[in-house]
Amino acid sequence: MAVLKPFKGIRPKKDIAQKVASKPYDVLNEKEAREEAEGNPFSFYHVIKPEIDFPDSIDHYAPEIYSKGIENFSRMMEQGIFFQDTKPCLYVYAQTMMGRTQYGLVGCASIDDYFNNIIRKHELTRPDKENDRKRHVRVSMLNYEPVFFSYHPVEAIDRIVEEVVAESPEYNFVTDDGIGHIFWVIRDEKRINELTGLFAEVPATYVADGHHRTAAAALVGLELRKENPNHTGKEEYNYFLSVHFPDNQLHIMDYNRVVKDLNGMDRDTFLSAIATSFEITALGTTAHKPARLHEFGMYLEGKWYRLRSKPGTFEDHDPIGVLDVTILSRQILEPLLGIRDLRTDKRIDFVGGLRGLKELENRVNSGEMKIAFSLFPVTMKQLTDIADSGKIMPPKTTWFEPKLRSGLVLHSLRD
Repeated sequence: MAVLKPFKGIRPKKDIAQKVASKPYDVLNEKEAREEAEGNPFSFYHVIKPEIDFPDSIDHYAPEIYSKGIENFSRMMEQGIFFQDTKPCLYVYAQTMMGRTQYGLVGCASIDDYFNNIIRKHELTRPDKENDRKRHVRVSMLNYEPVFFSYHPVEAIDRIVEEVVAESPEYNFVTDDGIGHIFWVIRDEKRINELTGLFAEVPATYVADGHHRTAAAALVGLELRKENPNHTGKEEYNYFLSVHFPDNQLHIMDYNRVVKDLNGMDRDTFLSAIATSFEITALGTTAHKPARLHEFGMYLEGKWYRLRSKPGTFEDHDPIGVLDVTILSRQILEPLLGIRDLRTDKRIDFVGGLRGLKELENRVNSGEMKIAFSLFPVTMKQLTDIADSGKIMPPKTTWFEPKLRSGLVLHSLRD
């Protein structure tokens, strides 16, 4: 059963938390992070994306990048921007977006739960990103950012969380994107024991967002076990930072694709090739957001098209075969565009739904990409069904909003 462990959180001072809080490392590029952090020495981007403190030409995986991240964080600790709670606590992190609020229970998950499939995955990770996060953890001995987990709702947990959020929060602010962030500290040992006991009855948790951080934390913990001749299993490196949300509170957005070229084909040849698998409707300049499963938008040479999968191109009774990301890969990306490994192929990139269809147009119109595809989002039930079956979605299938803000609480692997 699932582990939820209290820990001595490392947190920013109350009056500066909003300036510290940043988006996760993987939702924006270096240029965007540099712009958001400009003029703000407290921004957590200086820790999770320390390349912003170097010239543009720096290799993002250079050793000095990781050293700079912990150097920046250590300076913040010395300046009193961050402090550590003196006793193990649990926390509640609420986010409000477009009138909808989700309440996450913050604690530490067990790396054993990861290796024993109590923590269930639905995506493969990309080796470069996994190794990048591992290096950050090894150099700092910290979990800088939490993993975003879900679980099937438990009424008794919900009731305790409701009691907590009726009290005064530790942090309460609205970010520039209009999302509200509220954070409570649970110090009461009785409540902590009740929550950890209830969570021990949860049969499984699901990685909603943060497969790379989850894998990195678990693998680092395993390495540290092997390096410690006095390992007992109770050390902090056996656990990693996580936020658990009931899955009935979560919302998945579309996760779209852009591709650099047509694999040697011209437009007409490509359109003819995909016509065997899709009904194609030309829409001109009207952007198309798919309204149902097995429907796609496609943007090519300044024009939008609606694609509808023909019968026989998908498997409605297979949890993977029914996914639109699978249809796109099997019918277009692999056979026509020659993209067989979404984790490593540099000809494809992924665009989260919050950026909108305009971002797809911009990536193509700039000449950086040749073609874009908009997809219908998967559901939470599809995600949990796949994870429970032991199968794996293609990479970059789910985009959750709102994203957790980084820097509100950290976990030390030492204490």
